[in-house]
Amino acid sequence: MKTSLAQRISPGVARGAPVSTLSRTALTALAPLSWGTTYIVTTELLPPGHPLFAALLRALPAGLITLAVTRTLPRGVWWAKVAVLGVLNIGLLNALLFVAAERLPGGVAATLTAVQPLIVAVLTVPILHETPSIRRFAWGAVGVVGVGLVVIGPAAAADPIGVAAGLGSAASMALGLTLTKRWGRPSAAGPVTFASWQLVAAGVFLLPLTALVEGAPPAIDGRAALGYLWLGLVGGLIAYVVWFRGLGTLPVTSVAVLALLSPLVAASLGAALLDQTLGPTQLAGFALALAAIVAGQLPEKPPARKELA
Repeated sequence: MKTSLAQRISPGVARGAPVSTLSRTALTALAPLSWGTTYIVTTELLPPGHPLFAALLRALPAGLITLAVTRTLPRGVWWAKVAVLGVLNIGLLNALLFVAAERLPGGVAATLTAVQPLIVAVLTVPILHETPSIRRFAWGAVGVVGVGLVVIGPAAAADPIGVAAGLGSAASMALGLTLTKRWGRPSAAGPVTFASWQLVAAGVFLLPLTALVEGAPPAIDGRAALGYLWLGLVGGLIAYVVWFRGLGTLPVTSVAVLALLSPLVAASLGAALLDQTLGPTQLAGFALALAAIVAGQLPEKPPARKELA
């Protein structure tokens, strides 16, 4: 019997084996951990001045290859839904993310995405019809405070375009996450197929935009090829498969707060490899981010029952 692509990537999950919430959370966390490497890869390996081309190569090649393997296309209204989700979750998100990565220090660019859980907490009310949660808003605010503490560190830079791009990527990701949770995915499409659809949709969105804004692609040497391969395979296909799989089984607010791992990885790599300073203020911000991540995984307490007289 042939083994499917989904089974080869995660055999236990594909066969329907029971997986604990902690295991699902840990697997989903691999996505933002890999995305935290985006900033050092962008600044150290990729040719400068081509953020949209980098976003394009993260999405389109992996999406087309996987689509050719799975041989499954959307049907009916899912063509429109996939187009929207692909742009929000991958296309627009990565375009803005790479702009921010080029114009800001890695830790600052990544940490701006920490406002994303707060936006998700707001969007779940009108889109998912969930009751507003004081705890979610509170821990979302803690994430924002963590952002501020890291941004005002000694290595911070306040490039307005970079900051706007970073915040825009957070908003795009938040809306994409919430709509993905609202719409789910077709029963015939597993996480691999669902990810391939969105990667292709993102690539179709980015291809004309890249050609119009950046023109001809840059020259690609060995270092750049390695960087693009990492972004497309690890930070693209594999990351989005585990991300969408986790989103299908975990609360959207719990998944959203895992994105705070990205700035921790980015800033840690900056300190370890680029001699970027991590002062006490930034470390305090990281501690708040970790606290928000842990708190975001705790289930909501059910409302207390009123005893009848």
